[in-house]
Amino acid sequence: MTLRTLQKWHGAGNDFLVDVQEDGLSPWWTPARARALCHRTTGVGADGLLVATLGPVVTMVLYNADGSVAEMSGNGIRCLAAAVRRSTNATWESLSVETATGTRSVELTMDGTSGYGSVVMGDVTFNESIEGAIGVASVGNPHVVVLDDATWSDATREDLAAKLAAQVGGANVEFLSVLGEDHLSIRVIERGVGWTQACGTGSCAVAALARRAGLCGDVVTVENPGGTLRVVLDGDEATLSGPVQFVANVEWLEA
Repeated sequence: MTLRTLQKWHGAGNDFLVDVQEDGLSPWWTPARARALCHRTTGVGADGLLVATLGPVVTMVLYNADGSVAEMSGNGIRCLAAAVRRSTNATWESLSVETATGTRSVELTMDGTSGYGSVVMGDVTFNESIEGAIGVASVGNPHVVVLDDATWSDATREDLAAKLAAQVGGANVEFLSVLGEDHLSIRVIERGVGWTQACGTGSCAVAALARRAGLCGDVVTVENPGGTLRVVLDGDEATLSGPVQFVANVEWLEA
């Protein structure tokens, strides 16, 4: 049996377990171990596992709750930076993180166990549209955005999300409500997770697609069920800002 010591953080309700480890160690996490850890009944419970490896540049590997590997998480990268800062007793306010989508710089201000951060997420790219959606976009990971309908049940949304995601080989699906020209609201069914309290990359994709459709401008507040995120669009480039909150230290003993 192996004992792992992790930290749990969340960004606007999007929760992650973070393992901060030294460079040079043999890989230990597997999809099955990540899935067991993130299970909300028989494990610790989280939307995903973040593995931070310390080195000249901190690297990030992200496992979804189902054990699949994801390319990027806007909320997750802030949580990872906060966990690294806490683990190393650092005082920096900027951290470069190497991800599957390239190096990202996280700006982070902490006050005890809570903080606020931003990260330039890179370009939002638009993919071929599909019927039933206002658009398909990538922020390192794929997203399908649908204008929500208040008459739909969650079962209807889940069925629609499954059908739309299947058409693009798997994707996060965001259900969008427009509250104003600078104010959007979303609910998200995340690939490999299901319903989630917040999605950072999804907020960026929604803002970019909504702007393309003339529904909002360059600076947008995006209400997620678990909290508020902010997206600033500069051309195709998106910068995401939002909170981070420490939850607990966790010791997990693999059976």
